[in-house]
Amino acid sequence: MGRVTDTARIRTVRVRDGRLYAGRKGDHVAVEEPLDIRLNGQQLSLTMRTPGHDVELIHGFLHAEGLIRSREDVAEARYCDGAVVDDASGFAQNTYNVMDFTTTRPQLLPLVTKNFTTTSACGVCGAESIQAVRRKGRFELSDEWQVDPRTILAAARSLDDQQAVFARTGGVHAAALVDLEGNLLVVREDVGRHNAVDKVIGWALLEDRLPLRDVFLLVSSRASFEIAQKAYMAGIPLLACVSAASSLAVDTAAEVGMTLVGFTRAGEDGDGRMNVYTGEHRLDLAAAEG
Repeated sequence: MGRVTDTARIRTVRVRDGRLYAGRKGDHVAVEEPLDIRLNGQQLSLTMRTPGHDVELIHGFLHAEGLIRSREDVAEARYCDGAVVDDASGFAQNTYNVMDFTTTRPQLLPLVTKNFTTTSACGVCGAESIQAVRRKGRFELSDEWQVDPRTILAAARSLDDQQAVFARTGGVHAAALVDLEGNLLVVREDVGRHNAVDKVIGWALLEDRLPLRDVFLLVSSRASFEIAQKAYMAGIPLLACVSAASSLAVDTAAEVGMTLVGFTRAGEDGDGRMNVYTGEHRLDLAAAEG
C-alpha cells in the first residue's frame, strides 16, 4: 500500500515588519494517486484518492451508486496483479492502484453501462437529480431522536484531534460517523471529501451497520450534493459540515427530510456556532435562549 504523505522541497516566502524573507525547507504533502475501480472485470470509475482503506472506499462508492446493498453482494475484492508493466524491465508490477470487485449477482455486469470519472475535488457532480436519488434510496430517515447541538460541537472538536494526516500536511479532508452521545465511531481522511465519506460508509457497510439510523455524519469540508446523496443512501438522518452547504445539498436535504447543519465551528473553550439549513426538529433546542 502506498504512503499517505510524502515530502517536497519548497521555497518559503514571508514578510515580517515590512521586510521580505525567503528560504528553503522540507514540507509534508498529502499523497494523491489514481484508483481504477473495476466491477466484474469492467472499468467503472477512476478516482483520485489518498491510498488507504481502499476496500472501504469502493464499498461505500458502490453502495452510494445503488450497485450493492450489503457486504454479501461482494464475492471478492482484490488488487489486480500486473496492473502496470515496467518500461525498463518489462516485468509486471502491482502499484495497488487498480482494484477489481466481483459481485455475487452476475446480472450487475450488463447494468453498468457508463464510466464514472471522478476527481479528488468533485465526485459524481450532477450525475443524479434529487428525484433520482430519492428513488434509489432504500431507507427512511429516522425522526425518533434529537441531539443537543453541544454534542455536535464537541464531536467537531474531537474530529480536529483525530486528523493525523491533516496535521502533517493541511491537505486532506476528514469524515466521521458519530453516535448520539458524541462518540466518534470511525474517522477517515482523504484528499477527496467524497472519498472520505465513502470510506466511513464503506466501513459501516462492512460492519453490517446499515442503515445508520442513530448516528450523524460529520465532515471537515463543505456539504455538496454528492455528500448529501451518500448520507441519504446510507440512511443517515443528520449531516454536519464544518464549512458551507451548497444550494443543491440544501435542496436535497429538504426533499429527503435530512437535517443539514453548516459552519459547525467549535471553540477550544467549549463554545461554538452552527447554521441549521434543514430539519431543525432533530436538534434539542429546549435549553436555547433568545
